[in-house]
Amino acid sequence: MGTRYSPRLGGMPYRSPLLDVPGSIPPPESDTVHPEAGVPWHWGDPFAEQRTASRSVVVIDRSHREFLAVTGEERLSWLHLVISQHVTGLAEGSGTEALVLDSQGRVETHMVVAHLDGTVYLDSDPGSKVTSALPKGGPQTLHEYLEAMKFWSKVDIRDATGELALLTVLGPDAERVLSAVGAEVGPEPYAVAALPGGGFARRMPWPGRWSVDLAVPRAALVDWWKRLTDAGARAAGSWVFDALRVESVRPRLGVDTDDRTIPHEVGWVGSAAHVAKGCYRGQETVSKVHNVGRPPRNLLLLHLDGSPEVTPETGDPVLLDGRTVGRIGTVIQHHELGPIALALVKRSTPVGAELLAGSEDNLVQAAIDPDSVPAEQPAPGRAAAAQLRG
Repeated sequence: MGTRYSPRLGGMPYRSPLLDVPGSIPPPESDTVHPEAGVPWHWGDPFAEQRTASRSVVVIDRSHREFLAVTGEERLSWLHLVISQHVTGLAEGSGTEALVLDSQGRVETHMVVAHLDGTVYLDSDPGSKVTSALPKGGPQTLHEYLEAMKFWSKVDIRDATGELALLTVLGPDAERVLSAVGAEVGPEPYAVAALPGGGFARRMPWPGRWSVDLAVPRAALVDWWKRLTDAGARAAGSWVFDALRVESVRPRLGVDTDDRTIPHEVGWVGSAAHVAKGCYRGQETVSKVHNVGRPPRNLLLLHLDGSPEVTPETGDPVLLDGRTVGRIGTVIQHHELGPIALALVKRSTPVGAELLAGSEDNLVQAAIDPDSVPAEQPAPGRAAAAQLRG
């Protein structure tokens, strides 16, 4: 079963106006809400769109993402206390990634951050939920959680989803197209720059090597799309973004994570979770695993046998000699690699093991991509203890 997402805007299920543009194909309907519900899945030829993203430039509608805007003189010092990333010194015109964890250090929400003109923007996948820090507990939206954590801090939080919509420009020719529409941004990862007419551009280190997010005024979404395609960007769907994301071994919350995932397992330590700062929920687990332990699982890229006409589904097991050693996340058809998937796999699983992925009706052979296996990092706490023992 897939993860249920329900993108909404103004109380109604979200549907991008770009789905009304001739040629756009929506995600398939199923018994669960598709993770990319509400935006084009592809534009008629997903493999050609992927090739264009690798060789030229495409633009992808990701306008179903949700935005929050945090303002006020204590916005950075307050955020520093409630999210996993170190942001007290986050300069204007820069960004990062961050998480909200539960009390056991398990990932509940992932967000991308941009700081511009006195406002910190947080954008996240639709439908993200966070466990309340109040005694009654229970799930909350990210907005509700942050509001509950304000107390007397001098900050204001507003839902900016109705103000901004996200487009992503991908490919080696991205700079040419961005320059043509006046959307230049600095070369540093997460650099942020204002867009003419409102919104901002943000350079991203993934997926692939050439990626820039454009948070455009939602009322001007179709106009920006037309300007970008007129400037030479090919229309591409969410299939392309996911294919390149999986190739880049970048997780998506709720698809490549489960209710036990900690940041170390999916590569979010450093990029989204700071190991040295304290004062945020779940920090003890982050610090302890970094200093004296190792994550029980790793997010890996699996190559799937493409000869059967079936593929595993999100949540299916990864098996070794009949034993479950992992969990399947995103499954995608890649224009060069064929059927591939991300999977959370036990760290002890041999890289060259002959694996099976899926359930009874969609079981296929799978192999770990050795380049996706993270290097074993020495635990600083263990090294220090060894030195003390002499």
